[in-house]
Amino acid sequence: MTTYLDFEKDLAELEGKAQELRAMAQQKKGMDIEAEATALDRKAASMLSDLYNDLSPWRKCQVARHPERPHAIDYIGQLFTEYTSLAGDRNFAEDAAVLGGLARFHGRPVMVLGHEKGSDTKSRLERNFGMARPEGYRKAIRLMNLADRFNLPVITLIDTPGAYPGKGAEERGQSEAIARSTEKCLQIGVPLVSVVIGEGGSGGAVAFATGDRVAMLEHSVYSVISPEGCASILWKSADKMREAAEALRLTAQDLRQLGVIDRVIKEPLGGAHRDPKAAIAMAGDAISSMLEELEGVESKKLRAMRREKYLSMGDTKLN
Repeated sequence: MTTYLDFEKDLAELEGKAQELRAMAQQKKGMDIEAEATALDRKAASMLSDLYNDLSPWRKCQVARHPERPHAIDYIGQLFTEYTSLAGDRNFAEDAAVLGGLARFHGRPVMVLGHEKGSDTKSRLERNFGMARPEGYRKAIRLMNLADRFNLPVITLIDTPGAYPGKGAEERGQSEAIARSTEKCLQIGVPLVSVVIGEGGSGGAVAFATGDRVAMLEHSVYSVISPEGCASILWKSADKMREAAEALRLTAQDLRQLGVIDRVIKEPLGGAHRDPKAAIAMAGDAISSMLEELEGVESKKLRAMRREKYLSMGDTKLN
């Protein structure tokens, strides 16, 4: 069953009525309700289009967090072949919130990294809801070093509310690990392509997304802090999250306008969760295009271009 968001209540009713009519027709043979069900389908499709053509920043946050939205493990399964997971930071432990390993993308060897939130209660607890600990970022550093050594492009998939802020993570140097991972993104001499597939939260996202090319799915978000966290600090109330989402300029469209990201990847109508295979395929096409743009660029020039890209941010005037 589809999980509906709070702003989709009317849509849920329409689609539910159409399903009920078809279920009744199966139970009572000879009952012709297809015309009525089709009319409801058309009305629901029109409502879906109206809703998603004008989503507010807060609603985009809700869509980005949708429990049925495809996660990194789904992208890896559909877009990559011969994926071989590489575990551990060779220092403390394995972090299940960070996936990483060798794979082939369109037949080409690559290194792929991603945050993984999990898809049910058990896996979400195991993955720590996509919030990486220091060992996750140190694993990422290890794999980026490996990719650099063997001249493999790096593809990162970002979907995290932020790095884990727990006591143990802080004791093991969370901020240092994030900074080192961000630094490593800037240092490697191979193409680094990043895609925000859901939430891009704070330094936990930047540590994977400091790439040569950064893209966002149409209804994903990328921000220094969550709207709830921002509202708690500025207004002393998380209830102001809608106002905070507006102020943060966290949508893909805003960030493309500001020059923070390079492209926006279109999603199927109703969000990636309505047609995961199509959404993943669109992201795959964008990754392929971005890698082609970086094809043949020598390591020294790549590093220089990357450095200039991030040093020049902030020059774009706000509209």
